[in-house]
Amino acid sequence: MYSLGIDSGSTLTKACLYDGNEIVELLCVPTGNKPQETMEYVYNQLKREDCYVVTTGYGRNLLDTSDKKITEISCHAKGALYLHPSTRFVIDIGGQDCKVIKIDEYGNVCDFLMNDKCAAGTGRFIEMMIRVLKIEESLDDYVRDAHAIKMSSMCAVFAESEMISLLAKKYESKDIALGAIEAICDRTAKFSMKLNLFDDIYFSGGLSGYKVFANKLSEYTNRTVYTHELGSYTGAIGAAIIGYQKMKKERR
Repeated sequence: MYSLGIDSGSTLTKACLYDGNEIVELLCVPTGNKPQETMEYVYNQLKREDCYVVTTGYGRNLLDTSDKKITEISCHAKGALYLHPSTRFVIDIGGQDCKVIKIDEYGNVCDFLMNDKCAAGTGRFIEMMIRVLKIEESLDDYVRDAHAIKMSSMCAVFAESEMISLLAKKYESKDIALGAIEAICDRTAKFSMKLNLFDDIYFSGGLSGYKVFANKLSEYTNRTVYTHELGSYTGAIGAAIIGYQKMKKERR
């Protein structure tokens, strides 16, 4: 028996095939402008004969063959606990939103906050920064020796203009980039602290692949922020685990 978790995000669609004991296969592709076709592609690539399918994320309602459609809050909680078992808080920075989730030792959601009203502090903001500053290498390498320039605006529209203005004034682009990263982490930390963070904090989402974000979140929350090499797959992994648990329960 297998379960397949598909997390349809605004930027990337991630999938996890799970056999009840371990992750069998992972797949990540750009969502593009046809998310339904992307989900169907991912499904056809990873499906097995005896497979229970759970979809999550923005496009969770787009796959007709899914057995369950579950909110990304629940899936990120379950996936975080799988990847970092002592997790009690999850900070997830997605393409279009930022979430903070409080969970118990079983991965059940106790409370959560979501900011999806503004592009600042999301992957979209970073995409804009990379485009404006013409960054062609890993952010970790790019800002390694940088000295952050304080950003006065966190609105994505005004921040773009500010970055262009700073470039015109001959400031180093790597210093501007680190300033933007610090601003995002400061904003995210203040938002997260509304849940009175304690115990282990796990960082998920596409930006969790960059050490600079985890390090700066640790600095601004004044707590160690953990992540995992599979951090961007957290929602898909959680969906697959929930799917397997539901499949076993339904077949008893």
